[in-house]
Amino acid sequence: MKKQTAAITAVGGYVPDFVLSNKVLETMVDTNDEWITTRTGIKERRILKEENKGTSYMAIKAAEDLIKKSGVDPAEIDFVLVATATPDLPVAATAAYVASEIGAVNAFSYDLQAACSSFLYGMSTATSYIESGRYKKVLLIGADKMSSIIDYTDRTTCIIFGDGAGAVLFEPNDEGLGHQDEYLRTDGCGRQFLKIEAGGSILPASEETVKNKQHYVYQDGKSVFKFAVSNMADVSALIMERNGLTKEDVNWLVPHQANKRIIDATANRMGVDADKVMMNIQRYGNTTSATLPLLLYDYEKQLKKGDNLIFAAFGGGFTWGSIYLKWAYNS
Repeated sequence: MKKQTAAITAVGGYVPDFVLSNKVLETMVDTNDEWITTRTGIKERRILKEENKGTSYMAIKAAEDLIKKSGVDPAEIDFVLVATATPDLPVAATAAYVASEIGAVNAFSYDLQAACSSFLYGMSTATSYIESGRYKKVLLIGADKMSSIIDYTDRTTCIIFGDGAGAVLFEPNDEGLGHQDEYLRTDGCGRQFLKIEAGGSILPASEETVKNKQHYVYQDGKSVFKFAVSNMADVSALIMERNGLTKEDVNWLVPHQANKRIIDATANRMGVDADKVMMNIQRYGNTTSATLPLLLYDYEKQLKKGDNLIFAAFGGGFTWGSIYLKWAYNS
């Protein structure tokens, strides 16, 4: 009897309407389009400007897009998992609100936070629930309103991040498609290089922490870049090796969209040609938990049943990893 696997059967996405281009950023901080493009590959990013709208707003939009396209009945969804580094509120799970708003009345839900690796780790979680046999439909959403935690006077971070959301539906598969293998890693040494200093249990919010801008993302770019380049490339190559995949066997690399140079280094290490690398960083920037599902959203029509996809991500903590998945349907 063939093992039941967990496969992605539907995709949805959402990005806000407002476009923050490099040209606009030139008027805000000491930078320029050429510098940003050369070092990151980013030309523009989307920003959620509407008042009183948070991560849940985009997550709901992405989920509704998936539901509309796939025809799935929200009441049949067993579990809603929201991968995010920017929840609507502390303590109250964003996923619970999202599930209620989309009509997933029979689902349980919670948030998962592993910085830019959140969606990748969420794929592992969703797969485990499906393969256990207890659940049949798992909705995984990656969503982040990064503009809510970015200091737009800090040119080292404000050029990188954007807002967006993507969603995928995991269901059982008996054809051997879907999730094949994974290799996920963490290293707490990276905690000091990519973080928000205040607002947690160590340094609660105060007038002083707000004044010192300690509630915004801090990044030691050189250290993060060094770790990301080596680790994303290493795990992607390892996944290929232990599954006997050659560069010809890989149909698509689905890499976290943090920096084009990191993506290029990962593809080069794998030996994968540029036309097999999913990339939309030039349009969205780094949307953190939303990068991987937004890639699937943008490339869905090019994917064919049986395609071999290698996912790779790297995030704060440090967190990183790679997942090998066989695509389960033709669009």
